Amino acid sequence: MNAPDAKTAPWTGVHVPRAHESAALHVLGQANYTDDVPELQGTLHAALGLSARAHARIRAIDLSAVRAAAGVVDVILASDIPGANDCGPIIHDDPILADGVVQYVGQPVFIVVAQSHAQARRAARLAQIDYEDLPAILTPQQAKAAQSYVLPPMHLARGDAQAAFEAAPRKLAGELYVGGQEQFYLEGQIAYAMPQEGQGMRVLSSTQHPSEMQHVVAHALAVPSHAVVVECRRMGGGFGGKESQSALWCAAAAIAGARLRRPVKLRADRDDDMLVTGKRHCFWYEYEIGFDDSGKILAAKVDMVSRAGFSADLSGPVATRAVCHYDNAYYLSDVDIRAACGKTNTQSNTAFRGFGGPQGAIAIEYAIDEIARTLGIDALDVRRRNFYGVERDNVTPYGQRIVDNVLHPLVAELEASSDYRARREAITRFNAASPVLKKGLALTPVKFGIAFNVTHLNQAGALVHVYLDGSVMVNHGGTEMGQGIHTKVAQVVAHELGLDLERVRIAATDTSKVANTSATAASTGADLNGKAAQDAARQIRQRLAAFAARQHGVDPDSVGFSANAVQVADKSIPFATLVHQAYLARVQLWSDGFYATPHLHWDPKTMSGHPFSYFAYGAAVAEVVVDTLTGEWKLLRADALYDAGRSLNPAIDIGQVEGAFIQGMGWLTTEELWWNAQGRLMTHAPSTYKIPGVSDCPADFRVRLFENANVEDSIHRSKAVGEPPLLLPFSVFFALRDAISSVGGHRVHPPLNAPATSEAILQAIEAVRPH
Repeated sequence: MNAPDAKTAPWTGVHVPRAHESAALHVLGQANYTDDVPELQGTLHAALGLSARAHARIRAIDLSAVRAAAGVVDVILASDIPGANDCGPIIHDDPILADGVVQYVGQPVFIVVAQSHAQARRAARLAQIDYEDLPAILTPQQAKAAQSYVLPPMHLARGDAQAAFEAAPRKLAGELYVGGQEQFYLEGQIAYAMPQEGQGMRVLSSTQHPSEMQHVVAHALAVPSHAVVVECRRMGGGFGGKESQSALWCAAAAIAGARLRRPVKLRADRDDDMLVTGKRHCFWYEYEIGFDDSGKILAAKVDMVSRAGFSADLSGPVATRAVCHYDNAYYLSDVDIRAACGKTNTQSNTAFRGFGGPQGAIAIEYAIDEIARTLGIDALDVRRRNFYGVERDNVTPYGQRIVDNVLHPLVAELEASSDYRARREAITRFNAASPVLKKGLALTPVKFGIAFNVTHLNQAGALVHVYLDGSVMVNHGGTEMGQGIHTKVAQVVAHELGLDLERVRIAATDTSKVANTSATAASTGADLNGKAAQDAARQIRQRLAAFAARQHGVDPDSVGFSANAVQVADKSIPFATLVHQAYLARVQLWSDGFYATPHLHWDPKTMSGHPFSYFAYGAAVAEVVVDTLTGEWKLLRADALYDAGRSLNPAIDIGQVEGAFIQGMGWLTTEELWWNAQGRLMTHAPSTYKIPGVSDCPADFRVRLFENANVEDSIHRSKAVGEPPLLLPFSVFFALRDAISSVGGHRVHPPLNAPATSEAILQAIEAVRPH
């Protein structure tokens, strides 16, 4: 870590709570999103015409009514795209517009361009399409039965799981289904394309990955990347849904804009957004576990199939992360993990906070819950018996040695602070005396790897400009979606230059400023871009220190920067004064910075390597009460302890933990995606798709950060906080299962899948209730 100079130890720009850099703008309604940017004269509006079939050939299409509709300027088909009809991020199997065959209900078939947003949407409904229906696959179970996959299946093995399973004194086997989840960002998908001179195109996009949007637009328009500039000031939420899936909207707007040589805005209605875009992958698991009488896992076998949708999108990396997180917090000596990405005639599923990690980890937690019930042992004790060790039993199934294991002290601290044992006894007494209301309690841990599994993506760049008045402008490759990356990067730069945070401003993310950026994803945003910005700011500081040292005849290492001033030769010079003097002396006052995460490697063929820079840890305790007559339930209390390393900004990090907990709880309880027999998503609006509300938050919600400096040289020894806390509400799901289990005296495993809706809870209660 870069400690402040001894003279300035009391002053710091990091490890302190600071308000989000746009907090005041949010409250005042002055924070500009893509749709808030004043429209240029002549702006047109686009809408997408969508497929009404899950899988069909298009025999004929009549667009005459669309073209004749009020305000319509143009209608664009796949044949009108000047370049590549593709927006797939890895495999080129994802057309911008369907061409001859549609593969899910909601797939875009054509673009309508009209004078207004409402006119475009109305006209898009008027197309007459003649379909020849083809067989459709809708579920991961059907995909497995048909051997229908978007990519070859994956397999990771260590030891001999089959032999260990057969020799184990105790065995269990079962199935589990965990549903997907809609990202439900508050700001929907949107792109605003503005033609520039010389075939240039500027696109304002709500995206987590401006560089990929640049590439997709350039390929679609058949122009070089330098002809396309993509900019994102901020998003109203992303959660992974704007990593690759914003490409369709960018490409469609740009294609229309280039064809008509006029600005075109494409803004998705919420229903269209949910019908068109992919979600978190649902997973179906078949598992076998061998264990001994103490609960120690001796063998683990799992076969998991995800609903990938009609194209590959990011399903391969999602499955890889699921495989690498099946172990969660536990050492598995003999393990066999198989994962497949089922090709289904549904939306092409994509990134979502956690990116497969939650889907991998929940499977082993489900098995541990059943081991505990089988043995009549508290599930916490079974979990603890299987934790990774520190000196031994500390290598993951994919071969990475764990060197920063804090599971044992972290869980012990939470167990004590949450009064887990006393509450367990109190709940047992309550349930014995309460025939209708039943309480449940669970403590679940998290170990989450931080880095992109694809090694080359772990890089970032930044630009830092110091102006003559001493103010600073920073541009970096990360995108702001409310998570606070701009605030943290500004803190890093302010700390490096010894300035108050108000002296540093972050510019919009722009492909013409920092090129070839990685997506703001995988919880790496602050790690990568913070390091790159620190590198740039440090170069400027070193130049200023060398200049000041020459002016005053001292060693550059003795020059300190803090509190908007520079300390040199027992003098304190205002930072702005030194900057102006340096400018007159022709000292460079801007710099670029770069960072590449060291020591990473991964072999996708052998499913082995060192894919993660470090691990983030956490644990949570949840207490619920369930009405056994209706299946309704309430979270009474939640205690969460999260390892954020030496937090750059504790206020932002605690907020991220709280938000992730509630979002993960929604995934596992209320947020049910449902397709009808014809493959149409029926839960495509807030009226039918239920995200948690304020009333679902526990009245007693205790979130703390665990004191633990990162062993790796991360930015100021902090740890990522974006995705790992989403696994903390596993505790809610297993507390519900605990409450349901009490109905049958903890003798029957509740057949509870996720999401654990009230209907699912009631069905599980009936399954365990003595008859």
